[in-house]
Amino acid sequence: MKLAIITHVQHIKHNKQYYGYSPYIREMNIWLKYVDEVIVVAPLVQKELNPIHEKYNHSKIDFCQVKEFDITSVFNVFKAIFLLPKIAIQVYKAMSQADHIHLRCPGNMGLVGAMVQILFPKKSKTAKYAGNWDPNAKQPFTYKLQRWILSNTFLTKNMQVLVYGTWENQSKNIKPFFTATYSESEIQDSAFSIQNKSFHEPFVFLFVGTLSKGKQPLYALQLLEELHKAGKKVNLNFYGDGILRDDVAQYIATHNLGNIVSLKGNQTKETVLKAYQDSHFLILPSKSEGWPKVVAEAMFWGCVPIVSKVSCVPYMVGDGRRGVVLIEKLSQDISQIKAVLDNNGVYQKMASEAKIWSRQFTTDKFEAEIKNLLLQ
Repeated sequence: MKLAIITHVQHIKHNKQYYGYSPYIREMNIWLKYVDEVIVVAPLVQKELNPIHEKYNHSKIDFCQVKEFDITSVFNVFKAIFLLPKIAIQVYKAMSQADHIHLRCPGNMGLVGAMVQILFPKKSKTAKYAGNWDPNAKQPFTYKLQRWILSNTFLTKNMQVLVYGTWENQSKNIKPFFTATYSESEIQDSAFSIQNKSFHEPFVFLFVGTLSKGKQPLYALQLLEELHKAGKKVNLNFYGDGILRDDVAQYIATHNLGNIVSLKGNQTKETVLKAYQDSHFLILPSKSEGWPKVVAEAMFWGCVPIVSKVSCVPYMVGDGRRGVVLIEKLSQDISQIKAVLDNNGVYQKMASEAKIWSRQFTTDKFEAEIKNLLLQ
């Protein structure tokens, strides 16, 4: 079987191997176990490799480089209009050669792929919509257009669209799905899997993700600062990097938080796993998510998530039974968090339920589902 992947994810070529963002690559490597050949249609950039990059594990990859584009300004719109015909032709060619077409959405390449796949009604197809599928969410027009095309069974035929969460009034090709990071063997091999986490000061919080406006790392900092002012002994470790790194560093310096906040930068999967095990809470006050892997990962190791009410995140944390759902009003959110800090029994119950729930979703189960989708 030949698989064509249409994605906006940036790739890096190094020693004849193709690398990309680790969570995406790790997931795609599971898909690639069940195909003979792969065509990847994606942007190729000149960047240094770092711990958040991994490579595809496949011996027959045909990489089709496309130009990156966006429509965030008038100039970029005209640039996109110039680039789109060639990109559409490249996508069409890849799809025509493939036995199965796989789209990664939402994104600019996902939109092109969603349009071009209409021309291949008989081919087997899947689309992974990694964003928020909530019909009532405020989203860019291009995201809404992708959702409309993918769920329109007159235009989109022979495709299963994998979405996070269960939503009412969906077309028959929309399939509630999940993602996973850890395997059954990692549960069995970890002594931590049978231990309750010791709950005492200093309470350790972590933030895992891009330091960007959408992830609201500064709000995470404000939460920690207020807890510190309230007399709680707390620490916060940031894992990740991004355009707000300097802003976060400046806030830490200006508010004299350097002794309780650390910027760890991008780290390996193994380092982050140890951080989950050693931390009491994950803070993710994100404005937009699909199925945030870091939330499921933290829960897997008994690290209680403190999260915003977005997409299927409330479902993941059981509407507050296995995590804290932020209101994003500082005083009220501090009260919620303090209520957990002040009660070991409440914390242990949340951590235990979080662990039990998250461990339903292993890579073993994920792989079985992917195999089903490709080989049915």
